[in-house]
Amino acid sequence: MRVHVPGDKSLTQRALILSALAEGESRISGLLFGGDAESTANALRALGAGIPQIPSDGSEITVQGVGLGGLRSPGSQLDLGNSGTGARLLLGVLSGSAVETTITGDESLRSRPMRRVTEPLSAMGARFDFLAEDGLLPIRLRGKRPLQEIDWSTPVASAQVKSSILLAGLTGGASALITEPEQSRDHTERIFRQVGVSTESRAVADGWRVEMHNPPNRISELDFRVPGDVSSAAFLLASAVLGGTAASLDIVGVGLNPTRTAFLDVLERMGAEITVETDADDENLEAKGTVSASLSSLTGTHVGAAEVPRMIDELPLVAVLGARAQGETSIRGAQELRAKESDRIDAVVRNLRVLGVDVEEHEDGLIVLGSDRPLKGRVEAFDDHRIAMAFGVLGAAPGNDIEVDDPHASGVSFPGFWELLRELGAGSHA
Repeated sequence: MRVHVPGDKSLTQRALILSALAEGESRISGLLFGGDAESTANALRALGAGIPQIPSDGSEITVQGVGLGGLRSPGSQLDLGNSGTGARLLLGVLSGSAVETTITGDESLRSRPMRRVTEPLSAMGARFDFLAEDGLLPIRLRGKRPLQEIDWSTPVASAQVKSSILLAGLTGGASALITEPEQSRDHTERIFRQVGVSTESRAVADGWRVEMHNPPNRISELDFRVPGDVSSAAFLLASAVLGGTAASLDIVGVGLNPTRTAFLDVLERMGAEITVETDADDENLEAKGTVSASLSSLTGTHVGAAEVPRMIDELPLVAVLGARAQGETSIRGAQELRAKESDRIDAVVRNLRVLGVDVEEHEDGLIVLGSDRPLKGRVEAFDDHRIAMAFGVLGAAPGNDIEVDDPHASGVSFPGFWELLRELGAGSHA
């Protein structure tokens, strides 16, 4: 059974931002049609970029960019909805722009920490006022051109923090050097190459170093097809492994960036029957290919801090798989999960306990004891798309009867998820 998944959420937002900052017309296809992408697109439109409506079928759009110094102050505040990526990346973009505005979001986004990006951006010269609680949205921002160069060490490997600093350096004409404890996703560095911005990345004694020296004063148009989101694909692969699909599954055109594929490594380590075929494209851009999976018997595994940055969005799914694996599955070094759309450690632990699963909570992760007994109950999505889909996958597995209280939460990253899950599972419980 061959399927496609929606466009990569992280790449969709970066493609929209860089096409808005380019001079001239960019062509983009495969964009995610979903809540987070539309929130970022709406913000960029308010800032003056010519972005048409995002098509639901991934067809090509043309974006009229305004140049690195062309963004204008909007007439009203920028509401990023539930998009933490959009909010943090735009805080960087606007820090290096001659723009004054207020950035806000929904209740969930307003509870997520922003000081991790405003601190380095303040050191570069931007100014921020927290209008409600300290460190949280809404934030009034006053950008500055040019910004000061920065050499920043982050305590947690975060692609959002790194990308926010790099984007500020780009719009603000300042060199930006970032050191992380581990390598985080490198989508920004890869898409920078496509518009003429050079970065250097390497392992160093205290982690991973990314450097952008003397950024250009203009970037070229973007011509890019966004691959399918491997994080979205992960839920369908997990369903196939647990027997929730009527046949083996082939997911085509999915992104295979090596900083995003640790979940596939973990699946294989747990005993899943999976294969990965990479297309013959330039892997210096964004690799893509086909991933296949089928019903498998799983054993527990351990995920530690070194793997976490390469699979942060899939960790709730690992915990869910652990509930159906033989033995223990542990996740540690993942305290970053507490600062996502929900506190994902708490959310997963609560839901697994509702279902009768033996689970132990830690500040930086959890330990799940697997079993084969039927799992039944009503779980909470906590307004978090990954939590909703993870427990939807568990509920689709044979013998289980699980209700998710707010299935619509999945729409920010995977529109049509539940319909596709039902379609793929037709006949699987016969």
